[in-house]
Amino acid sequence: MLTLFRLMAWTVAIGLVVVTLSPLEARPVVASANLERAGAYALFGFLLALSYPRRWVLALLAAVVLAGTLEAAQGLTASRHGRVVDFLVKGGAALIGGLAAQTLHLLLARRAAR
Repeated sequence: MLTLFRLMAWTVAIGLVVVTLSPLEARPVVASANLERAGAYALFGFLLALSYPRRWVLALLAAVVLAGTLEAAQGLTASRHGRVVDFLVKGGAALIGGLAAQTLHLLLARRAAR
């Protein structure tokens, strides 16, 4: 199961890199930008924390670092620009997703122990 979660987490990470660094016109639009950002990074944080249950804090740190790195890297593209507010949405959502995964993990572990 961990292998599947890891595959999904790193697939989402690749998608985040592609969407974040592609030209603005090529970015798919599904909802408002902040909702898309929050949903994508919450999913990434959730999957990453489930993928590495013994190192979930490090996984959350990695998710926030990826958000910051990609936001900063947007300054290297012609049609994009990184903003602190966008990083706060992305990093905060990754933390929320990861904490939700850790909560789920703890609840399932307690249930299994009964």
